[in-house]
Amino acid sequence: MKCRKVSKISSQPNPHHVDARKIYDTPHAIAVVITLNPGESLKRHMTPVDVFFYVLEGTGIVEIGQEKETVGKDTLVESPARIPHRWINESESVFRVLVVKVPRPTEETKLL
Repeated sequence: MKCRKVSKISSQPNPHHVDARKIYDTPHAIAVVITLNPGESLKRHMTPVDVFFYVLEGTGIVEIGQEKETVGKDTLVESPARIPHRWINESESVFRVLVVKVPRPTEETKLL
């Protein structure tokens, strides 16, 4: 068994310049915890595989394709492969989301 404390995992440099901690990385899938402080957002981008998001803390805005919705803790959001998406934190508190990419991408994510 492997157990990891997310707070002990270092954030990795990323094109969005936000706190992104890769907590799971195998040949089959990747999981990342993203923390957006008030006013922070991800750049619009496309992933080559399906992604699902699980909101861990706070309230944020998710944009997938032409749809936009405010979501909060304990919400699961599905994002199909190759559809532009992003997250925005317009609240006054921290927003954290678990990002799971399945299967593990073999291509890079494209910023738009």
